[in-house]
Amino acid sequence: MSTDKNATTDSTATTAATRIRRTPAWLSATIAILFGLFYAYSAWSGLGNLIGLNSAAQALDTTLSGFGWGLLLAGVLAPVLVFGIAFWLGRRREAGPQALLLLAGLCLVSALSLDIFVFGLGSLIV
Repeated sequence: MSTDKNATTDSTATTAATRIRRTPAWLSATIAILFGLFYAYSAWSGLGNLIGLNSAAQALDTTLSGFGWGLLLAGVLAPVLVFGIAFWLGRRREAGPQALLLLAGLCLVSALSLDIFVFGLGSLIV
């Protein structure tokens, strides 16, 4: 009789251990939307840099180099891609890890933007 009680306790413990707690859909959407606004701002500023630097180059009677176009387009597309990857990786996790993944992605986008626009400006114009 004691073996049946232990078997029942063990099966309950393994069921509880394998159960995955999921974030409610409304909370997951709220987290994604809040972080998505920061990613959208980063993409919008990248687009502003692309348009502004192209206009500045034309005012100087020159053009952006191919490398410059690539860097500036990466500044626009990187936030969109990183948000998509971070959202996909965090879609079935709890709220905390999901928010941390989106925050880590936002830090990556910010570091890439800083690298592109601070250290790469000299090589943008032909």
